[in-house]
Amino acid sequence: MDAEPYETRGYYRTFGGPTHQGGDKEFFSSATWVQRDICARERWPFADKQFDFAVCSHTLEDLRDPLWVCSELIRVAKRGYLEVPSREWETCRGAEHPRLAGLSHHRWLIDIEGNRIRFLQKFHLIHSHWSYSFPASHLSRMPLERTVKWIWWQDGFEFEELTIHGLDNQRAALREYVQSVAPYSAARLRFDRGCHRLNSLGSRVRRRIGRMFG
Repeated sequence: MDAEPYETRGYYRTFGGPTHQGGDKEFFSSATWVQRDICARERWPFADKQFDFAVCSHTLEDLRDPLWVCSELIRVAKRGYLEVPSREWETCRGAEHPRLAGLSHHRWLIDIEGNRIRFLQKFHLIHSHWSYSFPASHLSRMPLERTVKWIWWQDGFEFEELTIHGLDNQRAALREYVQSVAPYSAARLRFDRGCHRLNSLGSRVRRRIGRMFG
């Protein structure tokens, strides 16, 4: 099942992508290919527990409603495998652009612990300051096994969306995650805070001068 037509299959291998996302052996045909919006709030056209095994690899991070997809996967399959980019990988700059964290089309930062998957909106703030993400050097040193997270599940798994309201709280959450995994030095953080205070002072002075002579 896919949002795109059968003719688009094997896209990844057209640009040298991973062979497991476009191998030579097909397990489906044009007759069994189902094209649909999998996030539409309509039951998928399959019976409960119709499939012995379901694979959902590097898909949930792209979707507008991964919670619905998780619920339908559990409904239509007896067991399965889920794989997503790790939050650590998605928080690294340099995969697509030197100043962007992760991939630009990904919507979620995802954590998996045991049998529970958690989705956190990938706030645009993550691209706005270096302290909210890891440098490209961190990405280049990351072992392959830390670039992804996965679940082998049977009978179901738990899933939830985490919500964080307010810019200050979002900034704090992004910074705290980075510091918990690969902390920036205290000296660099102090220097950045000093620069921020100077910039704020400069802005106030410019506004006051503008009011005086405007």
